[in-house]
Amino acid sequence: MTVSDIFASMEYGVAPESAADALAWIAEQGGHFGHFIDGAFTTPGEGFETRNPATGETLARLSQATQDDVDRAVAAARRAQPRWEKLGGHGRARFLYALARLLQKHSRLFAVLETLDNGKPIREARDIDIPLAQRHFYFHAGMAQLMPTELADRAPIGVCGQIIPWNFPLLMLAWKIAPALAMGNTVVLKPAEYTSLTALLFAEICTQAGLPKGVVNIVTGDGAVGERVVAAPVDKIAFTGSTEVGRRIREQTAGSGKALTLELGGKSPYIVFDDADIDSAVEGLVDAIWFNQGQVCCAGSRLLVHEPVADVVYKKLRARMDKLRVGDPMDKNIDVGAIVDPVQVNHISGLVSANRSGDTHVAAVTIPETGSFYPPTLITGLNPADTLMQEEIFGPVLVSTTFRTPAEAVQLANNTRYGLAATVWSENINLALDIAPKLAAGIVWINGTNMMDAAAGFGGVRESGFGREGGWEGLAAYTKPKSKPKPLRKIARVAGKASPTDAIDRTAKLYIGGKQARPDGGYSTPVFNKSGGLAGHVSLANRKDVRNAVEAAHGAVAWSKTTGHLRAQILYYIAENLSARAGEFAARLNALQGGTNGAAEVEATVQRLFTYAAWADKFDGQIHGVPLRGVALGMKEPVGVIGAICPDEAPLLGLVSCMAPAIAMGNRVILAASEPFPLAATDFVQVLETSDVPAGVVNILTGDHADIAAPLAGHMDVDTAWCFGAAGLSETVEKAAASNLKRTWVNHGQARDWYGVDAEGRFFLEAATEVKNVWIPYGE
Repeated sequence: MTVSDIFASMEYGVAPESAADALAWIAEQGGHFGHFIDGAFTTPGEGFETRNPATGETLARLSQATQDDVDRAVAAARRAQPRWEKLGGHGRARFLYALARLLQKHSRLFAVLETLDNGKPIREARDIDIPLAQRHFYFHAGMAQLMPTELADRAPIGVCGQIIPWNFPLLMLAWKIAPALAMGNTVVLKPAEYTSLTALLFAEICTQAGLPKGVVNIVTGDGAVGERVVAAPVDKIAFTGSTEVGRRIREQTAGSGKALTLELGGKSPYIVFDDADIDSAVEGLVDAIWFNQGQVCCAGSRLLVHEPVADVVYKKLRARMDKLRVGDPMDKNIDVGAIVDPVQVNHISGLVSANRSGDTHVAAVTIPETGSFYPPTLITGLNPADTLMQEEIFGPVLVSTTFRTPAEAVQLANNTRYGLAATVWSENINLALDIAPKLAAGIVWINGTNMMDAAAGFGGVRESGFGREGGWEGLAAYTKPKSKPKPLRKIARVAGKASPTDAIDRTAKLYIGGKQARPDGGYSTPVFNKSGGLAGHVSLANRKDVRNAVEAAHGAVAWSKTTGHLRAQILYYIAENLSARAGEFAARLNALQGGTNGAAEVEATVQRLFTYAAWADKFDGQIHGVPLRGVALGMKEPVGVIGAICPDEAPLLGLVSCMAPAIAMGNRVILAASEPFPLAATDFVQVLETSDVPAGVVNILTGDHADIAAPLAGHMDVDTAWCFGAAGLSETVEKAAASNLKRTWVNHGQARDWYGVDAEGRFFLEAATEVKNVWIPYGE
C-alpha cells in the first residue's frame, strides 16, 4: 500500500520493528546456549530448539539441564548466600539498582527478543513487560535499602528455587528474582522451555552489573528440570504456572520444610453493570482477554453482563473484535500476536471444538497462513456449569453469560474454583465498592483491567494459589524470623490408674456449632492427672465430627462481616470471664501438667486475649503508592475458615493463641485441642458459652491429632490449615492441603515460645488475613 492508499482508506499500514540486533545477539552466542551457573555460562549440552511462534523458525538451541547441572547451580547458590546476606541492605540495593539501569539501557533488545521468543505484540513487550520488569528491580532496590530498619526482625530464607511460565518470561523473572535478592537470598531459576532467551540475556547483564558469582543461577529445560529444582536441597520454591502442576509441587514438598508460594491459574470474572460506560468497558475487554493473546492467568475470560444491556454490549463487542489486527507481532500496529506454540493452539482449539453450548462469534480477521495463531473468539449464552465457564482456556477466547441483580453477579463471579482477579464496571462507585469485597479474588479492578505495579502485591486465593508477588506482603515469602527455633519436645500422655479424682463422672464433649456434642464414633478416652488419677474422659473426634465442625463454621459466615470493634468487645469479654475463674484453671493446669506454672499460663492467656482484642480494629490495610491517577487499596480480609492443630504444650495458652488472632480478624476456627492435656480446652468451652461468642465461630475437637489432621486440612471448605503439633503432622497437613491448594502454616517439628509469642503477634495476624488489592482509577 502507498501512503495515498492508506490515507484514502484509513487502514493501518505496517510498522515493522527490526529484529537485527536481537538476532545478532543470538548469533554472538553461537546460536547455542548453556546454563548460567556460578557467574558464568556453561558449555552448551544436549537440548532442544526454541522457535519463533509467529513463523515457526528456529531461533536458537538450548541445553536440557541434567541432575548434575541442577546440583551445581544449587551448590553455587548455597556458597554465595552467606556473603550476599552479609553484604547488607545497602550493598544489595546498589546491585539491584544496577540491574534496573541495565534493563533500561537494553530495553529495546529485551523487548524484541521477548516478542521473537514468545509471540506477543512488540507494543506490549516494549510498553508493558519491560518497563514493569525495570520497575520491580527499582522498587526492590528500595526494599533492600530499608530492610535493616523496617524488617529488622526478619532474615533471608536462604536458597530459592524459582520456576516461571512462558507467558511473561522476563516480567515473571523480575517478580521472582528482585524480592529474593533484595532480602538476601540467592536463586536457582528455571525459565519456561518455550521462552528462555530473555532469562539468558538477563544472566548476561548480571555479569555486566558485577553481581557476585552464584547469586543468580539459571538452568534451562523442560518440566523434568523443574521437578529437579523442586526436589533439590533449596529452602524455598516459588512457582508460577498451572494449577495441576502447582498441586503436584504442594504434595511433593509436603513435610520437607521448604517455604512455598504458588501463583496459579484463573478464570477471572469481568462484570459489566447496566450503568457502566459501555464503550470503555468494551475497550477494557480488549485488554482483559486479548492482551497477550489471552495467555494471561488473570485474563478477564468470563464476561458477566447485566441483562438490560447485554445485547448492546455484545453488539459493540463483536464490532470491536472484527477490527482487531492479528498478525506478525513484530509489527507495531498488531493487536493480537502469535500463540506460544502449536501445542497450545491445539489445546485451545480442542476446548472450543468440544463446546456445544451458546453462540460463537469468531472475529472477522485474517489469520496468517504460517505460525501459531488463533482468532479472537466470543461465546455467549453459556450456563455457569459449562466447561468453558469453569476451565481455564489460556487463549483469546471470551465466554459470557448474563445476570439480573448484583447479588446474582457476585454468585456467578464466585462460582469457580479459582480466585485470582476480577473486574467491575459501574459508574456507581457505591455499587462497585460494595461488590469488590464480596468477590473471591486477590485483586479487583474497578473500571479498568490489568493494572499492576511492584508496590501492590499480586496473587490469588482458592486454587489460584497463595502468596503475593510485590509490595510489602510479597517480601514475607522471602524472609523468616531471625530467632533460631529449637526442636519440639514430644509430650507423652500421662498413664495412670482408673480411679477417678472426682466422685462425679466427667465426660467432656466436643464443642461444635455453639453446643457440646457427643462424638460421631461414640468413643472416649481417659485423661489422667500428672499424679496418675483419672481426671475425666474426652471424646475422640473422627472425620464426621470434622465435617460437622466445618459446616458449623460455614454457618457462622456473618462473623466475618461484623466490625472489629464488636469482635474486640467479645474477646475482652472472654478474657474477663477467664480471669474470673483463673484459680480454677490454674489448678487444673497444674494437676494435668505437674508443677506450679498454671497461674502464669492463665495470666499469659488473659493477656493474649487482650492483645488480639486490641488488634481487632487496628490491623489495617494500606493505600499503595502506585503510578496511577487513582488509588490501590490493600484491604485486609479474613481468610475464612481456619483449621488448627493446637500445640500439645501450653494447652490453654496455645489454644487461645491460635483462636484469638483468627477470630479477631473475622475468621471462624476449628481447633484440635492439646492431645495429652485436652481438658484445658474442654473447660475453656464453658468460658466461650458465657461470653457471647456466636455459634460456629469457635469449634473445638479433642482426640488423636493423627486422626483429625488429614480430614481437617484436606476439607475443601477449610480455607487455611495451621499445625503446631507433633513433627510428623506437618507433612500430613501440607499434603492434605493440596486438595484445594489452601494456605498452610506448620511448625516442621520446631518449638515455639508460646509465652513470648506477643513479639510475633503480627505473624499470626498476617496468617489470619488475606490481602485484596482493589484498584480504583478516577478522573474524567
